[in-house]
Amino acid sequence: MQDDRSSLDGPRVVLLAGGAGGSTFAVGLRDVLVAAGGSLTVICNTADDLWVHALRVQPDVDSMLYGLAGVKDAERGWGRAGESERVSHELREWGLGWDWFALGDLDLGTHIARTSWLRDGDGVGAVVERLNRRWELGATLLPMTEDEVDTFVELDDGTIHFQEWWTRHRAKREPRGFANPGIESARPAPGVLEAIAEADVVVLAPSNPVVSIGPILGIPGIAPAIRAAKAHVVGVSPIIGGSPVRGMADVCLRAVGVECSATGVAGLYGARAAGGLLDAWLIAEEDAAEASRVAELGIHPVVTPLWMKDVALTRTLAADALAAAVPR
Repeated sequence: MQDDRSSLDGPRVVLLAGGAGGSTFAVGLRDVLVAAGGSLTVICNTADDLWVHALRVQPDVDSMLYGLAGVKDAERGWGRAGESERVSHELREWGLGWDWFALGDLDLGTHIARTSWLRDGDGVGAVVERLNRRWELGATLLPMTEDEVDTFVELDDGTIHFQEWWTRHRAKREPRGFANPGIESARPAPGVLEAIAEADVVVLAPSNPVVSIGPILGIPGIAPAIRAAKAHVVGVSPIIGGSPVRGMADVCLRAVGVECSATGVAGLYGARAAGGLLDAWLIAEEDAAEASRVAELGIHPVVTPLWMKDVALTRTLAADALAAAVPR
């Protein structure tokens, strides 16, 4: 983690993240880095984006934006605090919209601004940068790509958008697999590869490894850039005691044939020494018995508390992730 910069500078950290858990972890990591004089760049999943009412909605980007801005609804874990849904109710009176995907009024303001800028010709990266200016985030937020690469869920009777499967059906319908049409020709958003190349540490957040982190790594050029980076690569397990911390990662892992365990997800990412991504992997105290299995993969296991039940615990976890990045 040493270069020609002043020793007073803290580490430059790149975080790959998506979802509510990813935004919670990002806030703790931002806080630790700000105190240390470091910097944080978040590469955010955009594969759960969709068009609603002719508006481009980016759930993971907005969850990250609201979380870093301190305006996220802490009780729900997503959306804006102090939200109302009068517009969504009115749209349903006109026969529009879905009962299972109501957009809040404040949230709609974000989607209208985003879509307006997109219609004016701004790229997704420029739009996210404009959204960044609204609040003092203490971090730089980048989309994984400017191309539309939505996630679709393959079921026995057809294919549906990820948001319908996740939000409407609560992942109760067993998936056969997941698809990201167009991902093979997508390009990393401006600044993504540069941030990885310049990073001192790359962290994989405790986000869903299949539908949040997976699409980011699936953008051509991103995974190879991480493998080639001078940075130490650390991941935080989204599995505690054999179960996902939140969400339905177990269903997603089963669909891709991966064991729902800290070791299973570590194996999915792989050891950088063996052509994978990870140098170190944080696993929960509840999974301490798996440390030897993780080590057998060629990944350094770090056993530490993973529950992000409050701000202090989240900051401690973030500090543990940075400590794991110190070369041994």
